[in-house]
Amino acid sequence: MSKKVPITARGAEKLRDELARLKTVERPRIIAAIAEARAHGDLKENAEYHAAREQQSFVEGRIKEIEGKLSHAHIVDVTTMTANGKVVFGCTVELMEEDTEETIVYQIVGEDEADIKVGMISVNSPIARALIAKMEGDVVSVTVPGGQRSLEIIEVRYI
Repeated sequence: MSKKVPITARGAEKLRDELARLKTVERPRIIAAIAEARAHGDLKENAEYHAAREQQSFVEGRIKEIEGKLSHAHIVDVTTMTANGKVVFGCTVELMEEDTEETIVYQIVGEDEADIKVGMISVNSPIARALIAKMEGDVVSVTVPGGQRSLEIIEVRYI
């Protein structure tokens, strides 16, 4: 039996929305394209048919992937938690880089939701692992690919 994978409520909702779009919009569109391509005759040299079948394969694979992720998801709604200032999965953390005094804001999310460009880091990343269970005011030292970083936890938000 597979273990549950944590995901935020917002991340699960995005996956459900994508799944619904794939099933209700993309799948029927591709089925119609295949039917139209079949009507053109010889399937061996029919580029539209082969392109539509390739799209169908991709969409069906993505549907299975999303359904699998949702079936193994442990949905965490951070807004309902009472962590009392402690860094937990799903929370947003404001940090200060001690060397540069630069302020950074990260939300700790599941593997599939992580996107550093928008400040969402994986719970399995070195920074998130160092922050989990720490409190506001704590200073953590993290070894990252760029070297050693010292980060002070300025604020923990559960939004």
